[in-house]
Amino acid sequence: MTIKEYALLAGKTLSDKKAQDIVIVDIQGKATFADYFVICSGGSERQVQSLADDVEDAFAKEGLLVKSIEGRQGSGWILMDFGDIIVNVFTKEMRERYNIEKVWGDCEFIEVEE
Repeated sequence: MTIKEYALLAGKTLSDKKAQDIVIVDIQGKATFADYFVICSGGSERQVQSLADDVEDAFAKEGLLVKSIEGRQGSGWILMDFGDIIVNVFTKEMRERYNIEKVWGDCEFIEVEE
């Protein structure tokens, strides 16, 4: 599986689990730490945690294990580092506060159908 296919798998997994406002940002050539950001929102802290768990499980089934996870337990933002893919799961409020899409606004955005 290519890195882009993993990013698309994350998007599909999140969509299947009712994540909101899912976007994949291609940051290749703009950053050295990863190739893709996958960003979404959950309706509650509980859903944010569940979405992160679902992505971790989907990737593990394909042999890609998470390198680190930041922001568990009520922080409103879980960041999952899979190496070339960074998955960000936010509550709506935290996503609006950090607005990381704006920082990467000059990159290609891949919309994920919900």
